[in-house]
Amino acid sequence: MMNILFITHADFEQPGYFETWAQKHGYDVEIKKPYKNEQLPDVTTFDCLIIMGGPQSPLEIDKAPYLNQEIQLIKQAIAKDYPIIGVCLGAQLIGEALGAKTERSPFKEIGMYPIRILNREKEGSISTNLPDKFEVMHWHSDMPGLTANSIILAESDGCPRQIVKYDEQIYGFQCHLELTKDLVEGLIANCPNDLKSGRYINTVEELRKVDYDEINHKLDLFLENIKELICANQPNRIKMR
Repeated sequence: MMNILFITHADFEQPGYFETWAQKHGYDVEIKKPYKNEQLPDVTTFDCLIIMGGPQSPLEIDKAPYLNQEIQLIKQAIAKDYPIIGVCLGAQLIGEALGAKTERSPFKEIGMYPIRILNREKEGSISTNLPDKFEVMHWHSDMPGLTANSIILAESDGCPRQIVKYDEQIYGFQCHLELTKDLVEGLIANCPNDLKSGRYINTVEELRKVDYDEINHKLDLFLENIKELICANQPNRIKMR
């Protein structure tokens, strides 16, 4: 049995399909909300960490000082060789924990735009059964920093760091594959200023026409492939059934 700790950063940015996937496999799930002053647990109480997105930025960490506590927990999870996935802000916090500073993305991306898979020969098959190019959701202005050993697994026209492999069991997704229709409605309602016109910004009408089930299916493929890679590299550490 695997215990997954989710860290969230806003009521309207929740685990989405990640939680659905975890429940489908019978994994135990705990969700912590540091933005609501919830204390993070000890690293020994979970064995997989998934850090979600949010409106905060590591470039303005003084406005959300609890992010420093998250970075420390990520460092502890890295030291224990735990599987770690970060989404958007979560990906940036993984980079920060590894000493890689968050940067501004060349373009803000809000909406459905394609990503291109890169470095298939280096990425360890997490993109098996996925096409070279496909559309995903985006909602960001920043992008994760890179370490000397990180590998960029996907890019878009608006951002060169869409999926980053930091280690065999540590991945950062700048793009969003977990979003559902309800979560996007929450983003629309709570982040109206993000929807001002731009080169890579969809309209509200376009966001509401997206097939989120298809995006979630892509995440399902990624997660199953990541799970298999972790099992192959750490066969005795945890059973990820």
